[in-house]
Amino acid sequence: MDFKKLYRSRKHCLLCGVCGGIGEYAGVDPVLIRLIFLCLCLAGGGGLLLYLLAVLIIPKKPQE
Repeated sequence: MDFKKLYRSRKHCLLCGVCGGIGEYAGVDPVLIRLIFLCLCLAGGGGLLLYLLAVLIIPKKPQE
């Protein structure tokens, strides 16, 4: 079985590549993921905490 791994994106990277990596993993446009994080940030700041936690947990995609 071949499992997909979640990495921070090097291709779709604005800050740290978290949204791009989640978008690549889920097969969704990274802009949609960025909008979700923005809405979470504006709705109490939870999005910022989740983003910072994801930066620490999700590894950067290795060079190909």
